[in-house]
Amino acid sequence: MPQDLPYLAHYPVHLQNEISRLIENNKLGNWLRSRYPNIHKVANDNDLRDYALALKNQYMKKTQPLSKVIYDGKIHIVNHALGLHSYVARVQGGKLKSKNELRISTLFKHTPDAFLNMIVVHELAHLKEKQHNKAFYQLCQHMLPDYHQIEFDVRVYLTELERSGWVFKEPK
Repeated sequence: MPQDLPYLAHYPVHLQNEISRLIENNKLGNWLRSRYPNIHKVANDNDLRDYALALKNQYMKKTQPLSKVIYDGKIHIVNHALGLHSYVARVQGGKLKSKNELRISTLFKHTPDAFLNMIVVHELAHLKEKQHNKAFYQLCQHMLPDYHQIEFDVRVYLTELERSGWVFKEPK
């Protein structure tokens, strides 16, 4: 029987059992580090904005521009959020102005590029599809063909991060 794995609860039992075995043998972090040996170099908000805009311009040229893209330390897993997208509309001088913002949890500052890519793709997809529906996931897969595998691996990462406190960068 698998351990309590809240981030993996909706995945098949055989996958949960596999992750539970890695946890029991204290090998989950090593497994993740062997799959993803290098962390990205997107270190600050300016780099993150450039990173997100490059993806947006490659796959979603016709969507509204992004006004802000930042790492946000206030986003917590407890709220089941790893990133946030917001759409703000305001009337300014008789004109309706709208802003799209992406906020990515600082949990992704020291992770593999694939993990950052997945969360940015996820939040960009919300510019076009607000709900997590079939069209949303098709758009995610269009931008990142192995989206579902990386999402699973991110959930495994969150499991290990909660368990041990670090995965890709040791605490100081």
